[in-house]
Amino acid sequence: MTYCVGLLLDNGLVFMSDTRTNAGFDNFSRTRKMFSWDVPGERHITLMTAGNLATTQALVSLIEERVKGANDRDPSILRAPSMFQVARHVGSTLKEVIADSAPIGPRGDASSFQATVIVGGQVKGSPPTMFMIYPEGNFIEVTAETPFFQIGETKYGRPILVRAYDSHMSFGDAVKLLLVSFDSTTASNLSVGPPFDLMVYKNDTFRPEVELRIEEDDPVYESISNDWGNALRTAFEQLPTYDLKS
Repeated sequence: MTYCVGLLLDNGLVFMSDTRTNAGFDNFSRTRKMFSWDVPGERHITLMTAGNLATTQALVSLIEERVKGANDRDPSILRAPSMFQVARHVGSTLKEVIADSAPIGPRGDASSFQATVIVGGQVKGSPPTMFMIYPEGNFIEVTAETPFFQIGETKYGRPILVRAYDSHMSFGDAVKLLLVSFDSTTASNLSVGPPFDLMVYKNDTFRPEVELRIEEDDPVYESISNDWGNALRTAFEQLPTYDLKS
């Protein structure tokens, strides 16, 4: 399983993904699920993947192949005139990979090869934006009403995002929010786990503001995890006890 989140803020975009993969209850490993491309002064693109590992690796490999020598290759996300067209290219590539992976014949089924993608960034001349792309190749765009996307194991980390997200929040607070969301998910599902990859993009810079990996023993992450657990227990104890006698 996987957990990835992309947030739209007034000041830019924040992306976070876990790195755990599993092929059974006793076979866990690490793999990168976040990838980025830049053209200095012109565009920045970040992509996160969830789903069948062979499908997502083939997707990224195809995109990378088409990016190299971008002036001679079309389509390429480095030549697309807008983030909408970037999303169209990624969606069609994902659909292509899934179709190529499906068994041939009357019993062929592509469902086991499915994957979902978040792609976001900025192309010069347009504001930053983000899209969630489905296995069928279609996609939706982030909006003020839907200011973040999750893929993978989404249910455990969603409540804190819904309650605490604010588009005006600083990048530091956004990362804190994501770490709480990821900590809630890892506590509930062993198939999601650190280290976490983080990408922060500031509007109109066309380069990463911050790009780093947060390890399990990161002191800030450890503090947030412990303090959040303690805060929840304290809040629970302060709630009124239900009177069963009435």
